[in-house]
Amino acid sequence: MAEMLNLEQPLSKLIGEHKKQNHLRTPKTIEVTRGICRCFENMGYAPLVEFRLPNKRRVDVIGLGPSGDFIIVEVKVSVADYKGDQKWPDYLAYCDQFYFGVPPDFPNEILTPNFGLITADKFGGVIYRESPKNQMTAKRRKYQQIKFALTSAHRLQRLIDPEI
Repeated sequence: MAEMLNLEQPLSKLIGEHKKQNHLRTPKTIEVTRGICRCFENMGYAPLVEFRLPNKRRVDVIGLGPSGDFIIVEVKVSVADYKGDQKWPDYLAYCDQFYFGVPPDFPNEILTPNFGLITADKFGGVIYRESPKNQMTAKRRKYQQIKFALTSAHRLQRLIDPEI
């Protein structure tokens, strides 16, 4: 029988013990993702990593804002990563703003300039270039808000009770 997690410990320790989501990502990707999530928290957004959209694409980071809006961030840590993965246009219909998230030493000039840019390291992130606004459809927004809530609740429950 698996041991129940001690909920009195800091949430960061609980999340650190849940390694499923990080098993295929590089240390630099994990650091940039962490910084983006911290940036979202500072902005009042609730972040989720590795979130699956209704079109079956999986986004690196999605944030749900206090007004119900969504921000999606595609994390890129190298030029090869950026040039080799062009799935990000499939995310645009599922967010109100879209950003690339990169480490501070990334050559920003190669990125598509029509979208937002966040530079991040393991300590936090900064919006380098604001993203243009895009309005999601009401039906898609409601569906995604429910899916976001369910995904968050299920992940938290698996941290509390890993046998589920």
